[in-house]
Amino acid sequence: MNQSILENKKAKVEEIATLVKDSKSVIVLEYRGLTVQEIATLKRDLRKENAKMTVYKNRLVKIAVDNLGLKDLDQYLEGPNAFVAGADETTAAKIVAKFAKKHENLVIKAGIVDGRVVDKNEVITLSNLPNKEG
Repeated sequence: MNQSILENKKAKVEEIATLVKDSKSVIVLEYRGLTVQEIATLKRDLRKENAKMTVYKNRLVKIAVDNLGLKDLDQYLEGPNAFVAGADETTAAKIVAKFAKKHENLVIKAGIVDGRVVDKNEVITLSNLPNKEG
């Protein structure tokens, strides 16, 4: 494989690992079936609350989270996934859960909260909690 391609992949794995370490929460979503306009709306709503939605190759995410000791996330890394990184534990989950109620094509798969893997039900539970100030 071309050396520059390998370097780009290593840099992307490092970017993903940094994102997971620096974020209070990361939510794994399947977005298949959403329109470009719907995705743009979700991204805009997330940006307003200091959260960010990004698409990465599942294989690169798997390498990054395995290096961080989060192998439990591997089972959710199939199909077209987007990753939402939040500045706190609940805000991104609230936005994603609210959006998923209106758009059945958005599927919450799992998340990473405070360094541990949680399933869809825990992400939805987080979305119902008040933020830390509350």
